[in-house]
Amino acid sequence: MSARTTYRWGIAALALIAIEVLVAAVFGVLWWTVDHEVPAFRFDRPDMLWGLLAGPVLLLIFIIELAWRDRALRRFADTATRARMVPGISTLRPALRYLTLRSGLGFAVIALAAPQFGSHPEEVKSKGIDLVVAMDVSNSMDCEDLGTSRMLAGKRALEQLVDRLKGDRLGVVVFAGDAFVQLPLTSDRSAARMFIRTINTGTIATQGTAIGAAIDLAHRSFSPEISTGKAIIVVTDGENHEDDAVTAALSAAADGIVVHTVGIGTPQGGPIPIRRNGQIQGFRKDRAGNTVVSRLDEALLIQIAAAGNGLFVRSTGSSTGIVELVDRIKAMEGAETGTVQYTAHDDRFQYPLAAALVCFLFHLLLGERRNPDPIWKRIMA
Repeated sequence: MSARTTYRWGIAALALIAIEVLVAAVFGVLWWTVDHEVPAFRFDRPDMLWGLLAGPVLLLIFIIELAWRDRALRRFADTATRARMVPGISTLRPALRYLTLRSGLGFAVIALAAPQFGSHPEEVKSKGIDLVVAMDVSNSMDCEDLGTSRMLAGKRALEQLVDRLKGDRLGVVVFAGDAFVQLPLTSDRSAARMFIRTINTGTIATQGTAIGAAIDLAHRSFSPEISTGKAIIVVTDGENHEDDAVTAALSAAADGIVVHTVGIGTPQGGPIPIRRNGQIQGFRKDRAGNTVVSRLDEALLIQIAAAGNGLFVRSTGSSTGIVELVDRIKAMEGAETGTVQYTAHDDRFQYPLAAALVCFLFHLLLGERRNPDPIWKRIMA
């Protein structure tokens, strides 16, 4: 019986299409069964499984290439000449090489999808900075000497601070004539944003600017068990009429708490508008009937920051100054703020990856003609 000198590409195409459909059906049934019956199994990156769609494309390319090769052989010479010049033509071996390549690709895609089976609990200690912001809500924060109200500028600074603090805990103290904790220390940034939006100059009825009381309350908000990674940011125009803020900053610094200050406003200052229904009805006046002009007290805020081993920055209409402060805060040594428990899944990508490598190795070693050279010769060549 004479050896074949052309490819049976039609039969090979039908057989490979049948195998492709059968494997796809089996894989689909297995996936559905595992997904519903084996909750311990999951893919960490299931979107990578879309790569399996490359299989049918690869099959189409192989069939077209095999048909082209068969046509080229038929046009090359007659049967007798082909038998002498290209003996040992095999349709099975190219099909087997394709199947090893196709299987290797499938296993590689499954490995990329990161299959996981089984889980175990893990506990991770979290480290970060505890930061309390003392926000001035006195009437003077309604002054619009920054092109917008000082209150809006201060809230914008706080929102930028929340966006940049990741993994750290934030608390908020509001103060005017008195000081109150608006938000206890928390790592919940969504809650922080919500509380910041509610801050306004009507939050505290007792008017004044008790910066010292705010620093003392922020000081007491920290856990005494934590010795590092604690900071206070005072956001105010600095018009202090109630207490000794510098002494309060010195007391906080003695306990390892860094006190920073953010000046809101301008040294030239401006009048404090009185609004009703969003419309300016006039400006605040003193007891003598003169219009009150509120000015930023930079000198006091610089003294407070120096006493608290911190930094003074001034917020302007174009910059809140928060970026510089955050860089300084991030450079601090973080303290252990707690532990986080979570369920870790066991990776099993090694098995499909090993199968893919084996398939690719067979693809490289498998010849396309009958009676190929021994494998060891091809490796040594």
